[in-house]
Amino acid sequence: MINRKTLLELGWILPSIAIPVGMLVAVIVSAFGMMIHVPADAGTIQPAAIDSTPPFDQPGELRQVGPNEYEIALVAQIWVFNPREIRVPANSRVTFVATSRDVIHGLHIEGTNVNVMLIPGRITRQTAVFREPGEYRFVCHEYCGSGHHLMFGSVIVEET
Repeated sequence: MINRKTLLELGWILPSIAIPVGMLVAVIVSAFGMMIHVPADAGTIQPAAIDSTPPFDQPGELRQVGPNEYEIALVAQIWVFNPREIRVPANSRVTFVATSRDVIHGLHIEGTNVNVMLIPGRITRQTAVFREPGEYRFVCHEYCGSGHHLMFGSVIVEET
């Protein structure tokens, strides 16, 4: 017969096992099922030399690197993304090569897996696939000062 003390102990032990197991399952599903992961460090850059360092010397230039594969440089700086509008063809795979000129910024593109921090001196690479034509808005998700609410842009996916 199970006494009251044993039931109380089981009442505390079972949730203390179930909660970490549930969190582990959530991390595994996020990492492998939803393809959410920490982006790899793609290099470093001197923030003062961004304007003279390829590919950031021509931000917004969409470069084709393969069939339906593109790469674009994006620079974040106080209250603005450069470029603010990006046009890509439908059914394309786009790698965003991004950095920050001044403070920590974020880059989140709605409806995609792009959600990264942009740190001065660091280069971040993140790839997204745009299948459907339309407008995908992007915002800075790291507070960067009083004009933070003005820091947005859009990826316009055009029918080919």
